[in-house]
Amino acid sequence: MILYIAEKPSLGRAIAQALPKPHKNGDGFIELGNGDVVSWCIGHLLEQAEPEAYDPEYKKWHSGHLPIVPEPWLLEVKSKTRKQFTALKKLIKKADGLVNVGDPDREGQLLIDEVISFCGVSKSKIAATKRCLISDLNPASVKKSLANLRKNTDFIPLATSALARARADWLYGINMTRLCTVQGQQSGFRGVLSIGRVQTPLLGLVVKRDFEIENFVSKPFYELEVNLKTEQGFTFTAKWKPSEACQPYMDEENRVLSRKLVENVASRVKDKTGSINSVSDKVKKQAPPLPYNLSVLQIDAAKLFGLSAKQVLDVCQSLYEKHKLITYPRSDNRYLPEEHFSEANQVIAAITSVDATLGDIANSADLTKSSKAWNDKKVEAHHAIIPTQKKSGTGLSATESKVYNLIARQYLMQFLPTFDYRQIQIDSVIEGGLFITRRKEVISEGWRMALLQRPQAKKTNDKEEEDYSRGRMPELKVGDPVTCTEALILDKNTTPPKRFNDASLLSAMTGISRYVTDPEIRKILRETDGIGTEATRAGIIELLFKRGFLTRQGKEIRSTPVGRQLIEVLPTCVSAPDMTAQWESQLEGISQRELRYDHFMIPMVQTLDGLIEEVRQVKFDGFAGFESVNNRRRKNTRGKRSRSSRSGSNSGKCGKLHSKPD
Repeated sequence: MILYIAEKPSLGRAIAQALPKPHKNGDGFIELGNGDVVSWCIGHLLEQAEPEAYDPEYKKWHSGHLPIVPEPWLLEVKSKTRKQFTALKKLIKKADGLVNVGDPDREGQLLIDEVISFCGVSKSKIAATKRCLISDLNPASVKKSLANLRKNTDFIPLATSALARARADWLYGINMTRLCTVQGQQSGFRGVLSIGRVQTPLLGLVVKRDFEIENFVSKPFYELEVNLKTEQGFTFTAKWKPSEACQPYMDEENRVLSRKLVENVASRVKDKTGSINSVSDKVKKQAPPLPYNLSVLQIDAAKLFGLSAKQVLDVCQSLYEKHKLITYPRSDNRYLPEEHFSEANQVIAAITSVDATLGDIANSADLTKSSKAWNDKKVEAHHAIIPTQKKSGTGLSATESKVYNLIARQYLMQFLPTFDYRQIQIDSVIEGGLFITRRKEVISEGWRMALLQRPQAKKTNDKEEEDYSRGRMPELKVGDPVTCTEALILDKNTTPPKRFNDASLLSAMTGISRYVTDPEIRKILRETDGIGTEATRAGIIELLFKRGFLTRQGKEIRSTPVGRQLIEVLPTCVSAPDMTAQWESQLEGISQRELRYDHFMIPMVQTLDGLIEEVRQVKFDGFAGFESVNNRRRKNTRGKRSRSSRSGSNSGKCGKLHSKPD
C-alpha cells in the first residue's frame, strides 16, 4: 500500500480525486480503488516542546535559567490534532511506500518529513519516500504532478533549512521574550514583552520612522524652472542645475538654500538666448514585469485596494483551495517552468471565462511570444502565482474577484509587446548656467495596456508612478538657439518620510538591505534580500498589532508607547534588521547546499549567549505603569464574568489563570 500524505485535508481530497476510484472514506483518510491510501496532516501535527518539557523548573519564568538550549530537541503531538496524528501514524507504519505531498515550500517539506521521522519509520523506508510537488489543485494538474514524483531525499536541504529556521526562532523567541518580560515585570510592567527574530527588527523600523517624522524639522529650499523657446516656436521647460561654485549655498542633498542666489540666476537668464549644449534621445524597450510572487502581489493589492497582507493571503488561499482558480499562493518565486508555456492557450481561455473584463487584453496577447518568465533554471520547489485552467469563477466575492483580476493581468502581460518610449535629455546653456530637460515620451503602450489604473487622486501623490508624455518633442540639435521666455522660482520645503502602511512595510521586509547599516552584511544579502518568508510575513505584521506594539490610524501604521519603549531599551542589534537579515541569507544558503546546519546553529547560539548577557544589564524602568494588551483583555473578560455572576447567571466560575504569560 502506498500512502500519500498531504499537508491539509483540502489537498488530500484533491489528490484522491486524481487517483483510482471507487473511494472509501475512513476516519482521517481516503482509501483508493487500488488499495492505496490518501491521508493528511492538519497543518502542523507536531510542535516544538515547551521549555518545561526539558526541565519542570522552566515552567516558572526566571532569568537565571537562561539561556535554555535543548539537547536533544523534543517534538510533541499537538493536543488539538492528536486524533489525526494517531490515525496517520498507524497508516505510516502499515504502508509499503510513502509520498510526501506537503505544500511546495520549505515549511511544507519539513511538516511531513518530521511526522514520518517522529513515527519511527525505518531508514530504508525514509530513503525510498517520494516527493510530489502540487501547485494547482485542479484534477488534470494534480494527475500530472502525481505522474512526476521525485526522490524525497532530494529535498533534504530544504527541510534542513526549515528545521534550522524553526529552532533558531524558538531559541531566540523563548529566551529573549522570557528575559525581557522578567526584566519588565521587575520594573512594574504588567504582561509579556514578546521578542522575535523578525518581529522585533520590523517593529524597530516603524519606531525609527515614527521618531524621524516627529523630530523632523522642515527646511526651505529653492529651485529654478525656465521655459525655453526654439527658433521654430517649440516651448519646453528645463531646470537649473547649480554649479560647483554654488556648493556653499547648498545642503548635503544638493538643494539650494539661498533664495537670493536663485533670484540672481533668474534675473540673469530671463529673456536671454543661449544654445543647446547636448542632446540624448534614445528609444527604450521595457519588458513586462514578471508574474507575481506573494509579497509583490500583497504590495500591489495594498496600493490598489487598501488590503492588508493578511487579507491578501487569506483571499489567495481561498482562490487556491476553495475555488481552484490560482496556483499555490505562498510562493516566493516569480518564474515559471518552461513546460507551462504550452498551456498558455488554455490558461488565457480560462481567464476570459472567469473575468470577461479582460477579453480585450487577452485578444491582444501573442501566444507565440515567450517572456523571460519561463525559465527552468529559476524554478525550484514552486513557481510564480498564475491563474489555473479552471473556467468557472462562480461564487467569488468582490475582493476575490479583484485579486484574481490582478493575478490574471500580470500573467497576460507576458504575452504583450514591450513598452516602448523615448528617453530624452536636453542640456541647454544660458549665460553660463546649465539647464536640463528630462522627458519620457510614449511610443507604444505594449504590456502597460494591462495595468490596472489607480484613481487619479492617489496617482498624483505616488512617487512610484512614472510621468510619461503623450506629446512629441521635435528633433533638436546641438547648437540650436533657445530663448528663456520665463523664469519661475519654486519655493519648496523638505518633507519628512512617509509613515509606513501595509504596502511599504511589506516592501521593507522584502527589500531589507535598504535598512541594513552594516555594508558587509548588505553585500552578503545579494539575491537573498528579505526577512521572514512569503508564508510568515503577513502573520508577523498582524502579531505586532495583536501584541499592542503597532496600531493603525487610517492606512498609516504607527508604533504604540509600549512598542517604542521596547525598541528604546533593547540593544541596537536586536531592534535593527542586520542580524536577522544575515540569518535569512544563511538559511537560504542551507537550502542551496552552500552552508551546513551546524555552521549556522552554533554561531547563532553563541550570539544569543552574548545578547542575553547584554540585555541583563539593561534597565526597563520606562515600562513602569504600562500594561500589555493581553493583560487588559483578561481583565475585561474577568470583569464581564463578574458582572454576569452578579446579574444571576450560573456561569460565575473564575477563569483559571495561566501558569505562564501567553
